[in-house]
Amino acid sequence: MGDDGFYSVIDYTVDGPATQAELVEAFARIQERWVRWYPGYRSARFHVSTDGTRVYNIVHWASEADYRNFVETSDTEGRMAAIRQALEGLSGTAEPRMSGAPTYRVVREVGPGPAEGAAAG
Repeated sequence: MGDDGFYSVIDYTVDGPATQAELVEAFARIQERWVRWYPGYRSARFHVSTDGTRVYNIVHWASEADYRNFVETSDTEGRMAAIRQALEGLSGTAEPRMSGAPTYRVVREVGPGPAEGAAAG
């Protein structure tokens, strides 16, 4: 697997493309200020739905242990205050859709290759 590791997937419903763009910018600043320098942090990818209603922030960690270290040692209170402030500063509305801990690990990946039944050459 080329893209192994541990992931936190943050999912928001928003009221349109303008709010999508604002939320991505706000959450990118939060990653830059509060998260990206922690050991094991790999990246944060922001995905927006083409219909303007969803934003996914997929945070990639090298391992679950690195993520747990971040959770245990970071300024969670300060980061959560920054998230609340970012949400309050949006011109539109954004609602989280996660329930429980939004964490995942890769268990299988299917990469590119020949079509099924195609002769390998």
